Amino acid sequence: MTTPNAIRAARNVVLVHGAFADGAGWRGVYENLTTRGYRVSIVQNPLTSLADDVAATKRVLDRQDGPTILVGHSWGGTVITEVGVHPNVVGLVYVSAISPDAGEDTSNQYEGFITPPEFIIEEQADNFGFLSLEKFKAGFAADLSEADAAFLRDSQVPINLSAFATVLTQAAWRSRPSWAVIATDDKAFDQKMLFAMAERIGADITTVAASHAVYVSQAKVVADVIDRAANATAAEVA
Repeated sequence: MTTPNAIRAARNVVLVHGAFADGAGWRGVYENLTTRGYRVSIVQNPLTSLADDVAATKRVLDRQDGPTILVGHSWGGTVITEVGVHPNVVGLVYVSAISPDAGEDTSNQYEGFITPPEFIIEEQADNFGFLSLEKFKAGFAADLSEADAAFLRDSQVPINLSAFATVLTQAAWRSRPSWAVIATDDKAFDQKMLFAMAERIGADITTVAASHAVYVSQAKVVADVIDRAANATAAEVA
């Protein structure tokens, strides 16, 4: 008798972090999925441009040995939307993430919505942005311990803010099934914006009480959704 695990299409998972962060925050998701038998790779985005982040992700996708679930957090959603047409990708998971259409940019997604006041980007003279040190925990990691939030705050990676105005040429969610994890206490986005994006792309939506750092604080929930996505894609390629 064939079991679901035996026919699972995607044994590979690629995790893509968002702005103001690096790949280290995926540690809990990584450990959970590797315990389940997945081969997990973590992209380190330079955050210097959309093209550079897409190239970094493509390098990792090129190294996969078969069907892959591609996962993006926050800005990482824009990245996976552009690069997710890669032939190894069979499913997309958006973790409190942006999901533009081709011909749109990231900033377009905010139109008509109000970003919570806790999320403050401080633009530097070179057009790179950091999150406010004072507001970081409230805006990004309210459900983490003081120590964990401080580490994320002090290790944050600035993003070239011009990336948010870069128009996408691809919308991978139009040709790949998608799932969305929405953190209901996320202060980086208007909740209405998160649901509007996920509903537009036809994503299978999972909600969880968490901050924008949901990939850290609710690693098991995120891993569960990724596992479900991997199993759901099996029938399409088996």
